[in-house]
Amino acid sequence: MTPFFLVMFYTLTGLLLLAVADAPRLLNMEVLRPPLINIGGRIYRKNTIQETTYQNEEEEDEFYREPTQCLDEPCDDFTVEEMEAGFRCVIDLPSQLFKYIIGKKGETKRNLESDTRTSISIPRPGMEGDIVITGQHRNGVVSARTRIELLAETFRKKQPFTHFLSFPLNHPEIQERFLQFKEEVLAKCSKDHGIESTIFQNPSKLHLTIGTLVLLSEKEVQQASELLAKCKELFLDKLAAGKPMQVKVAGIEYMNDDPAMVDVLYAKVQMKDASERLQLIADRMMQRFVGSGLMLKEWDRVKLHATVMNTVFRKDPLAEERNSMSFGKHSQRERESFEARNLLKHLRILKKFTIWHYEHYKNEMHLKLDK
Repeated sequence: MTPFFLVMFYTLTGLLLLAVADAPRLLNMEVLRPPLINIGGRIYRKNTIQETTYQNEEEEDEFYREPTQCLDEPCDDFTVEEMEAGFRCVIDLPSQLFKYIIGKKGETKRNLESDTRTSISIPRPGMEGDIVITGQHRNGVVSARTRIELLAETFRKKQPFTHFLSFPLNHPEIQERFLQFKEEVLAKCSKDHGIESTIFQNPSKLHLTIGTLVLLSEKEVQQASELLAKCKELFLDKLAAGKPMQVKVAGIEYMNDDPAMVDVLYAKVQMKDASERLQLIADRMMQRFVGSGLMLKEWDRVKLHATVMNTVFRKDPLAEERNSMSFGKHSQRERESFEARNLLKHLRILKKFTIWHYEHYKNEMHLKLDK
C-alpha cells in the first residue's frame, strides 16, 4: 500500500463534555490597546464587559448585562438593507447562542433595543432561523448588530469545543511502543503519588492537536469542512510534495514548573528529516482557521506534541478530545497532580515512527495528500 499522510477533522458530538466556568472578566484593560476579536473574518475592538451571574438560576435563564454605552465598532462593513420604513440587518447565529442575546426574562434584548433604538426579532427557543434587526436609523442597526455579535462571541468562548484538527499518531508500532512505556512507568513508578493506569492516553487516540473549534451548527461544520479542503488546495499538497511525512517521537516534557506536581506529560515530536514541513503545515492551517473566525488564536505557532499522560483522564477517560483548551476553574478542581520526578529520572520514551494509518472515529474528514 502506498503510504500517505493524513490530516484529520474530528467531531466529538455526543460525547460527555467537561463542565465550564465563567471566563475571567476582562477588567483594567488599557483603554488605548483594547483586545481585538475576529468574528466571521471581521475585526472588532472589544471594550470591557462586565457580567452578572445568578448561581440559582437555570441555564436557560442565564443573564448577561451589557454596558449602556457601547463604543465597539466593526473595522469592516456588513450589509444593511434600506427599506421604506427604515433599515434592516440579518444575523446568522447558531440557535444555542440565542438565550445569551435574549438574557434573563428578555432583559438583555430589551436593553439592546432601548440603547440602539431598534427592534430585534429572535426565533423562539428550539427553533432555527436568523436574528433580524430593524430600525429607523442605520447607525442604530449597525450598533445593535455589533453588540449582538460581541455577545455571541463572548459566550461562544465559554462553550466546550466540539471539533478539533489533528495529525494522527496511531500507527501500530507507535501504539506498541506507547504500551511499553505505560507498562514501564507503572512497574517503576506506581507507588509515586497520583500515578495510575487511568491517567494514560488511549493508545488508539494518540495525536498532535493543531487547534480546537466550537462549531454550533451544521452550517459551521460545513464551513470548517470546506476550509479544510481549501487548505489542501492552497498549500497542503505543495508542502507535502507528494512524499511520505515521517516523524520521530522522542523525549518527554511536562506542562508546568514543578515535576513533583505534574498534570500533563507529553512526548516531543519532530520530522525525521529535520525539516519544518509538519510545523509549517500546522501553522498555516491554524492561521487559516483563526482568520476565518472558526478557531480562537492561542499561540503564534502550534506546539507539536502528543499527550501521553493527563490527570483529567482520571475523572473522564474521554477528556483528551476536549481539554486542549482550558475552560474555567471546574476542570482545575478535578485535577489531581502526579509525582513525575522518579519517572523523568529513570525512563526513556518512544523511538522514531511513521504516521501513515488512522483510527476509526465517526464523522471524520480525511485528506490524502500524496499524488
